[in-house]
Amino acid sequence: MRRVLSVHFAPCALFVAGVLALVRAGSFSGRSAWHVLGHQRPEALVTGACAVVVGAALLGLLLQPFQVRAVRVLEGYWDRWTPTAHLAEALVRLQRRRWHALRGRAHPDDTRGGTVTQRVSGDARRRLAARPPVEVLLPTELGNALRAGELSAGERYGLTTLSSWPRIYPQVSDRLAAALRSARDALDTAVNLCWSFLALTLAGVVALYDEWSVWWWCGAGLALAAVAYKGAVTAAQSYAGLMRVTYDLHRFDLLTALHHPLPPDRDAEDDTFYRLSEFLSGTRATDLPYDHGRGDAQ
Repeated sequence: MRRVLSVHFAPCALFVAGVLALVRAGSFSGRSAWHVLGHQRPEALVTGACAVVVGAALLGLLLQPFQVRAVRVLEGYWDRWTPTAHLAEALVRLQRRRWHALRGRAHPDDTRGGTVTQRVSGDARRRLAARPPVEVLLPTELGNALRAGELSAGERYGLTTLSSWPRIYPQVSDRLAAALRSARDALDTAVNLCWSFLALTLAGVVALYDEWSVWWWCGAGLALAAVAYKGAVTAAQSYAGLMRVTYDLHRFDLLTALHHPLPPDRDAEDDTFYRLSEFLSGTRATDLPYDHGRGDAQ
């Protein structure tokens, strides 16, 4: 219920309430009469509240299946359409310049800067660790935060994160599962709020294009969307960190659940997880032996 309210209902309610305010103020049909909103009769307020609740509930139900797509668009997966593909290339070049700038601050040639240089260098190393390698950068900060988690979670142990995550997640402890759900809810809520504020900004442009005195509506919408997007990036970094913890603690539980023997050493672990990843991704059939816990691997 908490996820439904925070992730789906609240962002939709903000959008529906904002559009309803524009409609009641007459912004779509002429000059806005904002004073009308402050002189609503009780029955009109009740009707408006019911309209917001019903509209937000319906909109949330309609958009719920597209939650993954809503996140992926903000991640920067824009290669499907030519105009957005060109924009993605330009933004990736910008991300690469930022990556190289961070790397330069993380490993400065001049070490005479004392504690200031050490502090700046340490902050740059921390920020660089939250980004993927330069050759796989995405156009947006959100995309890079999530991709860094994908590439540094299972891949450290030879597992492909994207194919193994749906199988390892059911093996996690209750406390870790609660932390993962909380981080994911925070990410999805921030993403939906960002889309909601962007949609309100677009509605404001359509309704208020000829009223320069109230263009603050559009500016406020863009500012709130930017804050929500920054929150999504922060939540994505936390979620990526928890993904790494999941593989640190539960990667062997995945083998146990699949009835494969545990590797005796680090080299065997890399080989086991490499072959398992190929099987999970459909590259080839698994050739790992089975261990059903009876001491008779077959």
